Amino acid sequence: MKRETDMRESGAPAVLRVATFLTAIAAIAAGALPAAAGICPDAAAITGGFELPMAAVRLLADDALEGRLAGSAGERCAGDYIAATFRRLGLRPAGEADTYFQSLPLASILNPHAAAGTGRNVVALLEGADPGLRREVVVVGAHYDHLGHGAPGSLAPDEPGVIHNGADDNASGVGTMLRVAQRLASGPPTARSVVFVAFTGEESGLLGSEYFAAHFTLPSDTMVAMINMDMVGRLGSGNLIINGVDTAEEWRSVVDAALAKAGVAASLSGEGYGPSDHTSFYTRDVPVLHLFTNVHGDYHRPSDDWQKIDGAGMEKVASIVFDITTAVANRRPSLTLMRGAGRPPAPAGEASRGYGAYLGSVPDFTPVERGVKLSGVSPGSPADKAGIRGGDILVGLGQFDVADLQGMTDALRAHKPGDEVEVRLLRDGRALTLKVTLGTRRPG
Repeated sequence: MKRETDMRESGAPAVLRVATFLTAIAAIAAGALPAAAGICPDAAAITGGFELPMAAVRLLADDALEGRLAGSAGERCAGDYIAATFRRLGLRPAGEADTYFQSLPLASILNPHAAAGTGRNVVALLEGADPGLRREVVVVGAHYDHLGHGAPGSLAPDEPGVIHNGADDNASGVGTMLRVAQRLASGPPTARSVVFVAFTGEESGLLGSEYFAAHFTLPSDTMVAMINMDMVGRLGSGNLIINGVDTAEEWRSVVDAALAKAGVAASLSGEGYGPSDHTSFYTRDVPVLHLFTNVHGDYHRPSDDWQKIDGAGMEKVASIVFDITTAVANRRPSLTLMRGAGRPPAPAGEASRGYGAYLGSVPDFTPVERGVKLSGVSPGSPADKAGIRGGDILVGLGQFDVADLQGMTDALRAHKPGDEVEVRLLRDGRALTLKVTLGTRRPG
């Protein structure tokens, strides 16, 4: 929602100034004062009646945290809440200087949209019981930043300045991670240690996970696996998506057992790379999994609110992650790494290599029967120049049929900048073909 106009101006009527003052006092009492005012909201007042994992979603996706932009006051309040929850669950601090926090620079030469200043990963340890294995760790993580008031990355350009609460992306992942921590902390200890991390800066280019993977805070250099939860709040009656099952020989059997126990159907992918924090670990030869309940029409929009989250579905995902984590943390021997599961990110300065040409379309993420629905196109992009527009459904590019977003990505990867191709669309139910000259993918 938009911020209210500040009425404390010298010309405002006295009665209005008094009313505004009383409203502010009431907001403080209810824990609803925006974090930008320098006061974190009262978590208990906001989460009353909720338990993990939904309690975390309810707080992190509240307007008072103003969208949790990396490095912002709202994200700092979110980090404080996560650290306090780790402490309440009995997990040891595993950040810097015996705290739960690992500070890192948010500026990025690879992503010009990254925020300046300093961010914080929130890190906690559940120590393993086996003296010979406790220095080996399983990392369970989720990012806790989002887009603030829209930031680069918003898919709602017609709603500038509106808070993007990011309930599914990724308060749901954080809540599920905390629920897994709660269950593990209350049960028998695992042989290996488990490290829980809430990452900052994911939306700015995986900044927090990259920093953590390169500056591990524990006296160990053995990460045996990383399990990432990003957008796990919309399971409903659909399939859970689990990526990364080809990054270790044993993943499929471990995952299948957890799914069968939970009674959840899933679509499995071997891909170890993707636009989320697990990539930072697989590039360093750590087997990974990424759990995901699919895209939807609220993705990166102000409408991604806590009321739309499937709490029962999150509990199922938490049970699956709990079983997978327990199995890997107790397994003898450890997982067997499999390299080459997918296409790694392009090196710095080579944004177009490996990721194909640039079209400039903006996916809508609303499911359609076939193809990719577009919410719009970037001004001046090849798509814009060709006459592609919001509402179109892209069903083919060049010689490729496009059944879904992955098909669109594959088609673009198969072409190079400068190629002239036919783009096949559905517009208002009618077939349309346009010619487009593909461009160079823009960094960031």
